[in-house]
Amino acid sequence: MKKFITLFSMSLLFLISSPGNASLNVFACEPEWASLAKELGGDHLNINTATNAFQDPHHIEARPSLIAKVRRADLIICSGADLEIGWLPMLLRQAGNSKVLPGKTGYFETALEVTRLDIPTEISRNLGDIHAAGNPHVHLDPRRLQVIAESLLMRLIEINPENKSDYQKRYHHFKQRWQQAISKWQDKAKVLNSARIVIHHRDWVYLFDWLGIEIAGALEPRPGLPTTAAHLFSLKKTLIENPALMIIHAPHQSPRAAKRLSAMLDLPVIELPYTVGSTPQTQNLFDLFDAILETLIQEKLKKNIDGPA
Repeated sequence: MKKFITLFSMSLLFLISSPGNASLNVFACEPEWASLAKELGGDHLNINTATNAFQDPHHIEARPSLIAKVRRADLIICSGADLEIGWLPMLLRQAGNSKVLPGKTGYFETALEVTRLDIPTEISRNLGDIHAAGNPHVHLDPRRLQVIAESLLMRLIEINPENKSDYQKRYHHFKQRWQQAISKWQDKAKVLNSARIVIHHRDWVYLFDWLGIEIAGALEPRPGLPTTAAHLFSLKKTLIENPALMIIHAPHQSPRAAKRLSAMLDLPVIELPYTVGSTPQTQNLFDLFDAILETLIQEKLKKNIDGPA
């Protein structure tokens, strides 16, 4: 019995003193940030994700299960720039967890770590669902993702300094692989430079900025507003004069408007992976960009065979 108590005491002491057993509870608003956190934190992090690839991150229900996860969180990672304005503030109020409130160490807005596009010069309801701090869909530019990864590393170390060495090792491994991947992606994607693509919502702005792709038009007459027949007719006239390669939409967006425009112009409609988990093959950020580029390039090459865009 005495031997058992001694062994138990030693085991308990090891569990308390070993920093490797300390876990941070991370609440990621979107799958891309859960994936990035996993790259940097590994088994040190217990990660919960508020949304999946088939939900519009602008609009989700602030469910009691999410409130409970925020209440237990040590760190919240969200896109910010008002992307989650419709539901995150309610979760934060209901959870009553002061350490993850905006301005605290446990609150991390990825969009604030990088230069943002689409920052409006004026704010008006007539302009649609615009974001005063700029376009929040920053995860679709791998260059910006690398900047965010470094900032997230520093935040993890600040909250959990006991595991600093592990976080740094994981970050440097990620950075090396990520830079190699960016070089490979940019080389493959040269064929897409100056391609004209119709989008549903302005969630592809950062991807297009990186690849030199032109927005040929948007199915939304203004950000967040539903497509109208008049808008589609106007878009048709524009595209007849200056044709596009394809129409794309994300898995969480209805393809109805895209198909209507496609029928008018005989343009292909492509469902493009938007975040981690969009397809069975997109299990992490590397997979996501592989899938996005492969889809776009294959459509471009097909168009080259069939005839000019």
